[in-house]
Amino acid sequence: MSSTGTTDHEASGPRGARHERDAADRLLRAATRSGAHLIAEAASLVQGWAVLADPIAGAVYSTPAAAAADGVHAAAAPREHPHCTQRPAAGAVLVLAAAPTVPPGHACHVATTTAALLEVRGQRAAELRGEQMRLHTTLIRLLLAGHTAAVTETLGGNRLTHVTVYRLSGVDLPTAHEVLWRAVRPSLAPYADAVTLMGRRDGELVVAELHHGRDDGRILRLVSRLSERHHLLAGLAGPLPLAEMPTAHSDAAAARHSATPDRRVVPADAVGASRLTPLLPTAPYTRWAESVLRPLSPAHQHLLLVWLRTGSKPRAAAALGVSAGTVRTRIRDLTRLLGANLEDATVRAHLLLALRAPAPAPAPAPGDDDSDSDSDNTRSRSGSSPPDPPVLPDPPDPARLESLPDGLLDTEAVRTWAVGLVGGLEPHLRIALACWLRHHARTAPAAAELHVHRTTLAGWLTQCAERLARNLADATVRAEIHLALKATRTGPDDPAALPRRGGRTYRRL
Repeated sequence: MSSTGTTDHEASGPRGARHERDAADRLLRAATRSGAHLIAEAASLVQGWAVLADPIAGAVYSTPAAAAADGVHAAAAPREHPHCTQRPAAGAVLVLAAAPTVPPGHACHVATTTAALLEVRGQRAAELRGEQMRLHTTLIRLLLAGHTAAVTETLGGNRLTHVTVYRLSGVDLPTAHEVLWRAVRPSLAPYADAVTLMGRRDGELVVAELHHGRDDGRILRLVSRLSERHHLLAGLAGPLPLAEMPTAHSDAAAARHSATPDRRVVPADAVGASRLTPLLPTAPYTRWAESVLRPLSPAHQHLLLVWLRTGSKPRAAAALGVSAGTVRTRIRDLTRLLGANLEDATVRAHLLLALRAPAPAPAPAPGDDDSDSDSDNTRSRSGSSPPDPPVLPDPPDPARLESLPDGLLDTEAVRTWAVGLVGGLEPHLRIALACWLRHHARTAPAAAELHVHRTTLAGWLTQCAERLARNLADATVRAEIHLALKATRTGPDDPAALPRRGGRTYRRL
């Protein structure tokens, strides 16, 4: 009798049945401990390796750890790994690679049993998921309300000092929430000095990763994969101190409004990452911005920045977590405070330029200057009385937002940048784009002023976006294009000068 025949006979006989029962008992005991123990026991029973691969998280469990990449590749391309046994399990894929001496029937039995136990664990987790999700949402609300001490005490992480916030939106948000929950496996106990909270608020998914100042990028990688798979748009902000959770929350929403299908996750520090500001002369730029923003408190500046980044008051209200009426009232107050018409497109572009200016260098302390110290010592030794303090001049009047200081935008570097951005536009496209920007990206009033149909204007704007290679849906991009059009203007971009040939048509020059 051949050895193969003996093995098959034993597998189907009483000894084989007892062996399968023993394997099932071992797997059941491991499943009562954790998913990691279950995968490790499965790998031991097949004398090879076992991996639970998730399409978003990658390898959820792996035994040994070095087999994680092989398991993920096998789950992604099963036909290329015919030696592996695979089973769907709790939204993921179980991949087993048995040793050559293990009978195929035994490997299939282990894989089937393990997958069934993973499904049971998944069902149990799903029963508790609703309550856990509600708890996470409550903790996020407490953070936004400023109760950071209560949240950190609940989480038991005394080293949780910073937060990174993600805000995601899309049609498939409920499914994405469950997938991300399964991939992250959130726990209220600190994992690697970090705790991840996630909850749905006002039709969006909020993810807050609490840590001790260093973001390892794990959640960012998962959010990126999730956004691609479920067609979501996301913005992120942080790391910021935990007390600044409301700021991170609103900045993440402002960043999300700049996300596109080509760039689904946008960091807040990349929103309006200007190609213009590095070209401006630092000293006059900083002095002008400091003068313009002198009447504003940090809260005022943050409100204006969110409003200018999102491009509308309702979007800014959603980002800040207040009503649209509140935003309108505050902006009216700031209009009086700044003494400028904030509904003017040029004023908005200048204000955004001021808000993005680098912080001024701190002035040296009076005692840091050695020469002053020496002169003071000389005066004290001579016995003469110190001179009267000089009379300081009155502070200059605040700079105006309607115009920029001379020499700020009319430099060779700025002109080169502006020509490179909008210099290739044809006259009718340039006039239409300038008119549309003056109307704050509203097509109907711009088309009425241009005396063209809205569809015609929409087509021209599509051509402008393609020629400029810019996302015209981004309010910060529109502000820079507005400044570039002003810097390269040789005559008035007047709708009356739009090239025409009868009626509402135009002719190409």
